[in-house]
Amino acid sequence: MKVEDFVNVLDCDFYTGVPDSQIKALCNYLMNIYGIDEKHHLIAANEGNCVALAAGYHLATGKVPVVYMQNSGEGNIINPVASLLNDNVYAIPCIFVIGWRGQPGVHDEPQHIYQGQITCELLDLMAIENFFIDKDTTVDELAEIMSNYNDVLQSGRCVAFVIGKGALTYDEKVEYDNDNEMVREEIIAHIVNVTGDNPIVSTTGKASRELFEIREANNQSHKYDFLTVGSMGHTSSIALGVAINKPDRKVWCIDGDGSALMHMGSLAVVGDVSPDNLVHIVINNGAHETVGGMPTVAGNMDLVKIAEACGYSYAVSVDGFDDLDKELDKVKNMDKLSFIEVLCSIGARDDLGRPTTTALENKENFMNFLHNE
Repeated sequence: MKVEDFVNVLDCDFYTGVPDSQIKALCNYLMNIYGIDEKHHLIAANEGNCVALAAGYHLATGKVPVVYMQNSGEGNIINPVASLLNDNVYAIPCIFVIGWRGQPGVHDEPQHIYQGQITCELLDLMAIENFFIDKDTTVDELAEIMSNYNDVLQSGRCVAFVIGKGALTYDEKVEYDNDNEMVREEIIAHIVNVTGDNPIVSTTGKASRELFEIREANNQSHKYDFLTVGSMGHTSSIALGVAINKPDRKVWCIDGDGSALMHMGSLAVVGDVSPDNLVHIVINNGAHETVGGMPTVAGNMDLVKIAEACGYSYAVSVDGFDDLDKELDKVKNMDKLSFIEVLCSIGARDDLGRPTTTALENKENFMNFLHNE
């Protein structure tokens, strides 16, 4: 189904969400038509944030908003859906558009498998009526469902469209870039050159895939790295838990701007605990690159000032490899909670692979390394 037909049937004029590759057609359409426009389209920090924005839109306009996300974001919406939108509370209607990663019977990565199995069950538990759209769904079928859903929405309840792989198409191309010069895979290679046998906790998406391939290219063990393949936004908290309990080891956290934004309160917790053995590196390309390149708000923020305000003892931003190497050497020998923002371009190798070890093997190797060496 062409995304233009999908949008016409929904007939809504405000969208907010967190981008997903499964609904890239919708994301690109919104960016092409609206860009980032507070009246029509906002990309939020996390999916719960989106629900609250949608609620505010409905309160101010009386109209029905659309919230889009990957199905992994369902966990982030449970509280505001149950305690804000639900018809036993404020009865605020909303249309959810959810990319179905890990759909049973469709090959996907391990972090999506269980979430895929329970995607529709979670919607049912939240009393959200839902309809699956696949490649064969017609515009007429969608229009009939939407006609029925309009009665549901008018009663103050929510509905959802669960989007299968390739179900929505968009013919226009949207290019995402910035003015930064450093490439993320090269940045991570420079980090690896400094960390030695220190543990690394890396964030969701391409960063962990690149870290894995750098170890392969260097003929190095993967035991030093915990690859956070799911649970976006929690990388720094995982690293904090490791750093607290391994105080004699320097712990490195390779984070992304989208991840750091998603649960930014974790920076305040890290800063309050202030472990002197943790280095938090945020590679900032101002984009949700792994799912298509749609923008985050991090390109317009001063992450260094935020880190300092949260209690990080040392914080700096770099935009070139000479400064990056200098700062990496400095923080390696510094007994202070440290923060490095690395300004990064958008893009990755077309042939970038995925880890060839399982998530369980990664965990066990990492734990054996921490406990026995």
